[in-house]
Amino acid sequence: MKPVKRNAKASPPASTDATGQQDGFAEVAELIQAARERALVAVNTALIDLYWQVGKAISARIASDGWGKSTVTALASYIQSRQPGQRGFSPQNLWRMRQFYETWGQQLADRPELSTLLRELPWSAHLHLLAKTKRPEEREFYLRMSCQQRWPVREVARQIESALFERAVLHPPKLSTALRELHPGAATVFRDAYVVEFLELPDGHLEADLHQSLLHNLRRFLSEMGRDFCFIGSEVPLQVGGRDFALDLLFFHRELNCLVAIELKIGEFQPEHLGKLEFYLEALDRDLRKPHEGPSIGVLLCASKDSEVVEYALSRSLSPALVAEYWTRLPDRKLLQAKLHEFYTLTRTATPDEPNKKDD
Repeated sequence: MKPVKRNAKASPPASTDATGQQDGFAEVAELIQAARERALVAVNTALIDLYWQVGKAISARIASDGWGKSTVTALASYIQSRQPGQRGFSPQNLWRMRQFYETWGQQLADRPELSTLLRELPWSAHLHLLAKTKRPEEREFYLRMSCQQRWPVREVARQIESALFERAVLHPPKLSTALRELHPGAATVFRDAYVVEFLELPDGHLEADLHQSLLHNLRRFLSEMGRDFCFIGSEVPLQVGGRDFALDLLFFHRELNCLVAIELKIGEFQPEHLGKLEFYLEALDRDLRKPHEGPSIGVLLCASKDSEVVEYALSRSLSPALVAEYWTRLPDRKLLQAKLHEFYTLTRTATPDEPNKKDD
């Protein structure tokens, strides 16, 4: 009787082995990256705490022992002699640490929750806040925005140069009543104007130029819009009846949980523009919106607008919509600062019972 040969266990296909191997590699790489990010956060937290304590010590010595620039310069040399090669403790940086402590000290006394946010920003971002902001509320605004939006250092500097704080105070976004009611948080999400100087659009550009340039610079445009915006598509087809339409840009906003349609206009806002946008919102809500999502929001992004015309157009609108401008150049920050100063002066004059707070 011949021995029966048993079939060897079939080996999985090579492609399956390769796929499993790649999944394992990816898992290990993700673990390493996550650990590295946690380490960077821990290092930054320790560094900011150290700079705060050094700044506090120098500030106290200046007050009690009369330390001056020469003494701080000697301190920098002493640190270098005790710890050769140690970077970050030049005389200039030691003075910045003192400024860091004294600048934020009073605000932390009033708002202790800011201490956590201070540790989230890298030192180079703090230097921009110290050098380029004047008012306590302005510094706090950029601190909160930087942490919330997770801006890199370069974007922190850009947003300050674009006078985002001044624009937010002087020109809040113009929203329809329906938008305010359906999405109460929309006022903090959208802006009255978006600065897109990175598009480098020439004078006399066409709508197609604006559209294509936004797509080519989508990452930077999303940074300008806000971190919760997710891009869905361009020239999104909408079919209503027997006709085809195309929506310029379509996004999804994670916090508001809704679609956001953007229509581009290279000229001044006209009231009839709103009717077309509302038509697109109706088509989105009927045909594309998921059951768990909120009503879609429409944004008319125009080269310019008359505020009174916008107010009239939005006052009777039943759709969640807004009108915003796009600026192809950075605004004149000094001019906006002067207008903000005038605004605060008028506000204080109108409320004489409140204590008069001096600017920094």
